[in-house]
Amino acid sequence: MPVLTRLIPSPVVVDIRPGALDDLATILSDQRIAPSGRLAFAISGGSGRVLRERFAPAFPDADWFSDADGTIDGAVRLADSIKKAGRYDAVVGLGGGKVIDCAKYAAARVGLPLVAVATNLANDGLCSPVATLDNDAGRGSYGVPNPIAIVIDLDVIREAPVRFVRAGIGDVICKISAVADWELSHRENGEQVDGLAAAMARQAAEAVLRHPGGVGDDAFLTTLSEALVLCGISMSVAGDSRPASGACHEISHAFDLSFPKRSALHGEQCGLGGAFATFLRGDHETAGHMTEVLHRHGLPVLPQEIGFTVEEFVQVVEFAPSTRPGRYTILEHLDLSTDQIRDAYADYAKAIGS
Repeated sequence: MPVLTRLIPSPVVVDIRPGALDDLATILSDQRIAPSGRLAFAISGGSGRVLRERFAPAFPDADWFSDADGTIDGAVRLADSIKKAGRYDAVVGLGGGKVIDCAKYAAARVGLPLVAVATNLANDGLCSPVATLDNDAGRGSYGVPNPIAIVIDLDVIREAPVRFVRAGIGDVICKISAVADWELSHRENGEQVDGLAAAMARQAAEAVLRHPGGVGDDAFLTTLSEALVLCGISMSVAGDSRPASGACHEISHAFDLSFPKRSALHGEQCGLGGAFATFLRGDHETAGHMTEVLHRHGLPVLPQEIGFTVEEFVQVVEFAPSTRPGRYTILEHLDLSTDQIRDAYADYAKAIGS
């Protein structure tokens, strides 16, 4: 009988610990990712300068590029700059999600492996096969290879604004809702669910949801970092963002598109959207647990907590399904009218005691 297996695109290095960035040169050399030490570092034009001053002495043969501004134009400029500058072993994205997404796109464009060095934990993009970049139409998602290495220095993470770490919690916990949406589509429409991808995303979310620690603890930050990595890999396993994105992300996209100047952090919106979608699904116990944990970590569970009125939230939820045509979630399943959304929100707010 043949033994059937599959190959899963995943990093060859995942290093999550205090002081990890101090060993980056050794890690890349030992793993033969960058044996010559010729690295192209992608940073932002703002906080990236401080990172360059701090870490450049350890990489004497590296070049530094500050084009990574979170836009598709910036990513193309970054790729062009790297291509013109010379030959490199790898591209290193050093920064937050916007920097890493720019670096992922640029590395794919020039045909080099990408090393993702995260300076905050705001979302699962650090290990996903997707680069989310601003463009003339708003924001687009572009398919890219997974990073070949992930390095998360917990000492560096602690220096980031705590709001960005909290946002990552929201982006992980909402996977409980995303996977439930995927399974709902399977029951209703026969959409195929990849069991491994679903298990990775769901267990990552459960690990963060049930961890007793907080953002000041290395143990919790390690769990959160690992969860973000696993959620990113789950998308590679599925070949789609399905295990990580359901009604929760539709609601977040709707915030971004409806109120581009007022939208909150992606993970903040996804956490709120995931809790509300779980409530809509009728799983009030899980929704209550999600909101309890989100609140404990200082994350919003009501639209007012991120500066939106109830009516604006109703508008967002009503618009949300149109942000991902063809994706089936609890929002498409229920197909609620404006008044029904308003009533459902009132029940949700009452149930969570607000």
